[in-house]
Amino acid sequence: MAALLCAAAPGQIVNRLRVDQKTFIRYAYGRMQEFNEDNLPLADSLYREGELQGNFRLKCLGLSLEMPVRYALGEYGRMDSTVVEIKALLADRKDLREFYFSTLHEYCEFLVHTGRVSDAMLEARAMERLASQEKKPLGRMYSYRIIGLIQSYRENHYLAIQNLEKAVRFCREARAEQDLPNLCILLAQENIKMRNFPEADNYCLKAEEYESFFPAIRIKALMTRAYLSNAAGNDKAFWKYYDALLKEPLYAVQTDADTRTGLDITYLRSKGLLEEALQKADSLGTLRGRLEQKHGIYADMGAFGSAYGHLSALMQQKDSVYITVQNEDLAILDAEMNNAQLREEAQRLKSQNQITILLGFLAMFVIAFATVIYQQWKLRDNLDQMRRMSQEAVQARRAFKKAMDAKEAENSYKIKLLQNRTTNILTDYEDILNS
Repeated sequence: MAALLCAAAPGQIVNRLRVDQKTFIRYAYGRMQEFNEDNLPLADSLYREGELQGNFRLKCLGLSLEMPVRYALGEYGRMDSTVVEIKALLADRKDLREFYFSTLHEYCEFLVHTGRVSDAMLEARAMERLASQEKKPLGRMYSYRIIGLIQSYRENHYLAIQNLEKAVRFCREARAEQDLPNLCILLAQENIKMRNFPEADNYCLKAEEYESFFPAIRIKALMTRAYLSNAAGNDKAFWKYYDALLKEPLYAVQTDADTRTGLDITYLRSKGLLEEALQKADSLGTLRGRLEQKHGIYADMGAFGSAYGHLSALMQQKDSVYITVQNEDLAILDAEMNNAQLREEAQRLKSQNQITILLGFLAMFVIAFATVIYQQWKLRDNLDQMRRMSQEAVQARRAFKKAMDAKEAENSYKIKLLQNRTTNILTDYEDILNS
């Protein structure tokens, strides 16, 4: 496949900013032809209305319509600025995260298509962290979908399928049925690249179940079946799907130019119109696309020298992209390591603060405990001293009482002696008188 099919086309347009019905219909009309340059006046009018009314929702709608057109025109700086402004407008609006995530997802798809894989990966991982933190499965679905596209770009189709299957799981958890058929289409494309045709057909069938609800899915399903038929060598089925696509009014406005050109070249090659296919290949917008198509066309023509030359140039270009991707991986790893180091340093400082606080509490506890122990010891010492004083007082009272008792006994004895002497004197005096 020369390019991802129907880049970023919406499965179903949802009023995620909750604007009035009249404004939403204008916006939905623009989304149905998202790559059309006629969307620029509509986008500008919505943005200006938002400025006049002080309504950031209208400004976001205008920016959302402008972004795909800037991508289609190759005005990537202008495309980046629309996303920067949307991020600023919705940074603190947790209630509008669905619009924020869907817009950022679309932007990441454009980054992948333009080869800015590291930017897309960093955006996707930042979205996944935010969605995990806020418990928003829709954001996680979009982030894994982008990582799947990045792995597809790197030709790691097995890893792409694994990440897209994760996206399906979070899609169901978020109950975002409008995005499920788009994921089925992407899974079908990855299985075609791995030449797993029955599984690819199964995913196409699942996507086609939603055609009556989401008309844009018909375009994607037809294109996927066209590529599936071509890869399986079924030219008649391919021609049927190609003709059906050309009759679809949404085909031109919901696909980018390189995707349509790639499909036209595949048709011309299947019809044997190789010179016309070669001329058509020159109109492709990317060098990689031109080399991929031309080396195959030259091989069909039997011009193996030219085929080899273009294949060699393609391999050199892929090697260059591979080296770039490696450098991007290193840049991402370096950024994540820096973030990890910052988190580790913050954790270390937090731990230090916690230890300092703990030591402070411990010191306070030791001081308080020592104070209590000292006070207890002092109280006990005072009590012992009081006991000693009390015992000494008791002993003094006992000694005094004993001394008093001894003195009293001595006095009693002296009184008795005096009484005896007095008695004896009186007796002697009586005897003298009687004699």
